[in-house]
Amino acid sequence: MSKPEPAAAAGGVAVPHIDAGILDRMIEIRRHLHRNPELSNREANTQAYLRQMLAGQGIGDIRDVAGFGLAVDIVGTGRPSNRKVAIRADIDALPIEEASGVDFASINPGVMHACGHDAHAAMGFAVAAHLHRSKADFGGTVRLIFQPAEEDEPSGGRRVVEEGLLDDVDAAICVHVDPYTPSGKIAVSAGPYTLACDTFDAVVTGSAAHAAKSYEGIDAITVACSMVNELQKIVSRETDPYDPLVISVTGINGGSAYNVIAGKVTVKGTIRSGSDATRERAWRRVREIMAGIAKTHGASVRVDIHKGEPGVVNDVEMTGLIVASASACIGVDNVLKTPGWTIADDFGYYSEKRPSVYFRLGIRNEDAGSVFPLHHPSFRVDEAALKVGAATLVSAATMFLSMRPDSAA
Repeated sequence: MSKPEPAAAAGGVAVPHIDAGILDRMIEIRRHLHRNPELSNREANTQAYLRQMLAGQGIGDIRDVAGFGLAVDIVGTGRPSNRKVAIRADIDALPIEEASGVDFASINPGVMHACGHDAHAAMGFAVAAHLHRSKADFGGTVRLIFQPAEEDEPSGGRRVVEEGLLDDVDAAICVHVDPYTPSGKIAVSAGPYTLACDTFDAVVTGSAAHAAKSYEGIDAITVACSMVNELQKIVSRETDPYDPLVISVTGINGGSAYNVIAGKVTVKGTIRSGSDATRERAWRRVREIMAGIAKTHGASVRVDIHKGEPGVVNDVEMTGLIVASASACIGVDNVLKTPGWTIADDFGYYSEKRPSVYFRLGIRNEDAGSVFPLHHPSFRVDEAALKVGAATLVSAATMFLSMRPDSAA
C-alpha cells in the first residue's frame, strides 16, 4: 500500500496523514480492549493482544516491560538525529461494573475501561503503525510504552522509571481522554497539571457493647464519623483555595450485627495535593485530627499513609510543542490552554525524570446525550476524536526529533 506524504503546515509543522486502514484498526483495537478489560498488574491478555497487533504491522523488537507492559522503538531512517522521545499509553482497567450500554461492553464482570485507557492504547498502536510505515520521513527514535498499572499499586509508571526506560530518552509525552472538554479539541498548559496522589488507611478501636447499652462501650462508628467530618475542614478551613488539595474518605467498614456496638472500624481515603509543602502538611493534619478525635472519645487509632505518584508538571517547551502540533492538525482555535485537573496520574514519575507534557483530548460528544465523567459505570468515549489524538502525538514526536537539542527541552 502506498504511503501518503506528510503535508507541511504553517510554521513548518508536518501534519500527518494517518492511513485510513490504520485508523480503522485503531477503533477495532479500542473496542476489543474495551470488551476484554483487565485490572492493574493483571493485563496478560491485553499485553499479548497488543503484541500481536503491533507485530501484524511488521513491527519487530517488541519488549515486555514493567510486568504486563510493552515497549517498542520506532527508529527513523530519514535525516540524522540522535534524539529520542517516549510516548506513554496506559492499558489497565478499573474494578467497575459497566453500564454504558455500548455494543462492545465489557464481558469481564466487575471490570471496565472507565478511564479511557483502551483508547490510549489504541492511539498508541496507531502512532506506532504510522511511524513504522513512514520511517523514511524522520530521524531519531520514538519509544512507545504501553504501560500497565496506572490505576493501582505497584505503579507501572514507577516501574518504567526503575527499569531505565527513560534513561536514554530526551523527553516524554502522553495523552489522556477528557470527557469535560468538547470532542476533538486539545487542552494543555504548562506547569503543574495533575495532583500528587496518596492514600491512607486507619483502624479506629473503641470497645464493643450491647446496642441497647451503648454507654458501656466506645462506639467506633461514631468516632469514625466524627473523623470524616473534621477531615473535611483541612481543605475548607485550613487551606488557601488557590493551593490545590483534595481529601476524600472513600470507605468505612465496621460492625457485624444489629445488636452490637462496633468496637473496631476501618477508614480509608485519598489525599491529592499540588505541592510538596501542602502534601506534607496534609499528612500531618490527617494524623493529628484522627488521633485527637480518637483521644477525645476514649478510643485509639492507627493511621497509615501510603505515598503515591507525584503530580505531573508540564515542561514549558514541551507544552509549546503540543500547542504547535495540535494547532497544525486541528487549528489554533481548537487548542485550549486550560489549567490542569485534580486527578492523579503516574505519568508524574515520567515528568520527574524527563521534560514531559501531558495533554488532554476532548471526547465530550453532546450529541450522544448524557455525558458521564471518568470512572463512571456509564463512561463513553467519542471515538471520532481518537484520530486527532493520534495525529497530534505523531506530529509532536516527529517535530521534537527534528529540533536542535538547544531549541527544545
